[in-house]
Amino acid sequence: MIRKKQINKTIGELIKHHATRDPFLIAKEKGIVIIQEELGNIFGYYNKVCRIPFIHINCNLSYSEQLFTCGHELGHAIFHKNENTPKLSLETLCSEVTIEAEANYFATKLAIDGSHDEYIQTKYELLQYYGLPYEMERFL
Repeated sequence: MIRKKQINKTIGELIKHHATRDPFLIAKEKGIVIIQEELGNIFGYYNKVCRIPFIHINCNLSYSEQLFTCGHELGHAIFHKNENTPKLSLETLCSEVTIEAEANYFATKLAIDGSHDEYIQTKYELLQYYGLPYEMERFL
């Protein structure tokens, strides 16, 4: 079961402290190294080397995909910093594994700032507005 209350609280604290929802900026300010590189069919992954946290992002993704991937991996860096997390890909995007669901929930909630207008009526329109994968509809 994912820790929605704790994740929502942390998102609020991050936004207040960093004055942004941008996962790239938050990661940078937290001292997490972001590497954009060729990763084939992998969207991204998080790891630590000699206590230095890294977020790896596939440079061939669209900007919105990179933003979501960075948010997802930032979720791992914050909530699962010492765990061996799987690489994010199309196959793992819908994973039911708790740490993956938490990272997806974090990335989804971090992205949604409430700037959408009242004409958005469906979950899919909301996801499209924020550039989020349709698979994240379960977190709305």
